Amino acid sequence: MTVPASVVGLFAALLIALTGAVGGLGWCLAAVLLATVGYLVGAHLDRRIDLGSLLPGRGRG
Repeated sequence: MTVPASVVGLFAALLIALTGAVGGLGWCLAAVLLATVGYLVGAHLDRRIDLGSLLPGRGRG
């Protein structure tokens, strides 16, 4: 059974953010932000979403 990269990215970001999450509400919000970024990068690597289409100046076509 293979774990999708989006799930791995989500848990990796949560673990990194957990070190600072004990600092209060600000760190808790940072943890949510990092988890979201981790999930999006993982989903992009799984080719579920295309983050490249959001970047300007890629000149496709």
